[in-house]
Amino acid sequence: MALPINIDELINGHTVEWERIEFKEGFNKESIIHSICAFANDINNWGGGYIVVGIKEDNGRPMLPPVGVEVNQIDKIQKELLNMCNMIKPKYFPIVEPVLYEKRHIIIIWTPGGQVRPYKAPKLLAKDNKEHLYYIRRFSNTVVANDDDERELYSLVGNIPFDDRIAHKADIMDLKLPLIQAYLYEVKSELYEESSKMKFEQLCRQMQIVDGADEYLKPRNVGLLLFNDNPQTFIPYSQIEIVKFEEGPADDILDEKIFKGPIHQQIRDALTYIRNVIIQEKVRKVPNKAEAIRMFNYPYVALEESIVNAMYHRDYEIREPVEIRIHKDKIEILSYPGPDKSIKNTDIEKGQIVSRRYKNRRIGEFLKELKLTEGRSTGIPKIRRAMKNNGSPEPIFETDDDRTFFLTILPINKVFLNEVNDEVNDEVNDEVNDDIFSNTELKILELCKKEPVSRSAILSALGYEKLVGSVRKSYNRLLDKKLIEYTIPEKQKSKNQKYRITKEGLSILGKQKKS
Repeated sequence: MALPINIDELINGHTVEWERIEFKEGFNKESIIHSICAFANDINNWGGGYIVVGIKEDNGRPMLPPVGVEVNQIDKIQKELLNMCNMIKPKYFPIVEPVLYEKRHIIIIWTPGGQVRPYKAPKLLAKDNKEHLYYIRRFSNTVVANDDDERELYSLVGNIPFDDRIAHKADIMDLKLPLIQAYLYEVKSELYEESSKMKFEQLCRQMQIVDGADEYLKPRNVGLLLFNDNPQTFIPYSQIEIVKFEEGPADDILDEKIFKGPIHQQIRDALTYIRNVIIQEKVRKVPNKAEAIRMFNYPYVALEESIVNAMYHRDYEIREPVEIRIHKDKIEILSYPGPDKSIKNTDIEKGQIVSRRYKNRRIGEFLKELKLTEGRSTGIPKIRRAMKNNGSPEPIFETDDDRTFFLTILPINKVFLNEVNDEVNDEVNDEVNDDIFSNTELKILELCKKEPVSRSAILSALGYEKLVGSVRKSYNRLLDKKLIEYTIPEKQKSKNQKYRITKEGLSILGKQKKS
């Protein structure tokens, strides 16, 4: 039975961190049972790991092509694995999948974090061995837990991360097959082809999104968050809310959007809204240089990482949404709670936030497969780098002493506040074209380019149900500048009214593409 991931990307470390992958040239029983135990203990809430049998390793990296496993040994190895896992206390059984990879047979042992940790494994597999030890992962190695590690493991008894817990108030039929299949298709999992032929319960077990006996099979929270049309029914406020202020938080709200549904779709919908409505681009010509300077009020990458981080690291037991506040001079992304108390305030201010233990151990696994995040501790460095490359002020990261919240503040690029610093003035020609068009305006122009389009069709393409203030401003500006025009100018409120692009509008689009 196939695994719910892309095998090639797994083996090449694209979607799973190297620390969570162990390559074995051969079937070394003791080494493998110790690593199974270590991944099951999942002391850092990283989500367990993968053991790949049949591939040599060099400093933790795979040496390809695989050496492979003989076909006549696969069944024997699976039976031995079953016997070995019966020796783990309490018993733990990973998911084992033989795979044909680069014309060689290999065996992948998927070992998610266990539900009843801590686990012990026999030190030796000799018949007279009675000694069982706790094993954990330390960086890329499996090691015997020391006294401090054992105390930490015991502190995790019954403390399963929220996303991996059973949702007792939900039913397996609350998981939607079309959403599961859409995910498997997108990540190019071989399980997609099998999903329509197998029992739904079996598919969900294979993906580790359900738990319990056959007579009481229930979804895990991660399954509801990703594969239910409205997870907010079961996990209140598991949503993103965007509030756009006219001037400041004390002033009128110009626009408000609430994004619900599967969390990965929420992230994408929120980013689409921000790209279309909020992000603006400015192009400035530099004397004696062929290329112009392109800058944005907010770099998309910084916003993407900030929002994904907030949805990944928030506590879904806290009934508060991820809130995105858009002001004239900054964007704030607020989530609950804050970073672990072991991280110093000075490190938080510097954006040096490396959490040892994650609140959610399964969500990141799915977001990485969907290419929405890269891995542990990469988000904040990417935010800082994106802001710097855009010429924006440094991002600000805030929390309180009790770590009840985490606030990311992205200041606007000062060029968009007409506060151009001396360094930019030295580089940029004084004769600057100040015409700035938002992504919403450019999108409207593109929509009107091929043929006349109705207002409702434009709103639908932009992701709106009705005409809100920010989009109305875009319409009016394009009409005022004669970049679009009515098809029935004498009856502007006609139900058959549409919009078409003008020659001036086509010229603007052409200039944007050239720059």
